[in-house]
Amino acid sequence: MVDSSTPSSVEIPDLPREVRVAQLHSLIDTLHMADEIARQGYLITSSELADLMDVNASAVTSRGDNWVWRNWVVSRVRREGNQILWQLERTD
Repeated sequence: MVDSSTPSSVEIPDLPREVRVAQLHSLIDTLHMADEIARQGYLITSSELADLMDVNASAVTSRGDNWVWRNWVVSRVRREGNQILWQLERTD
C-alpha cells in the first residue's frame, strides 16, 4: 500500500503559477531531507517525522511498525523514554 500523503497536499487550482512552483520547491526540499535522513541512517522522532510528512504525530504512530510513505519504507526502530524513533529506507 502506497501512502499518497504529501506536504501541503491541499490542492487549490486557482493559485498563481508562482505559488504552485514555490510549493513544488518546498516539496522537493522535503523529499531531499527524507533522502538525506535515509542515506545517513538517522533516526527521527514521531513528531519530526510528522513534520516531514506534514501530518499530526498521531497519524504517524497509528500506522503501525512498518509502512510506506512515497519512496521510503518507514520503520519503527525503538523507543527511548517517551519517544518512538523511526528510520527511513529508500524503496527504489
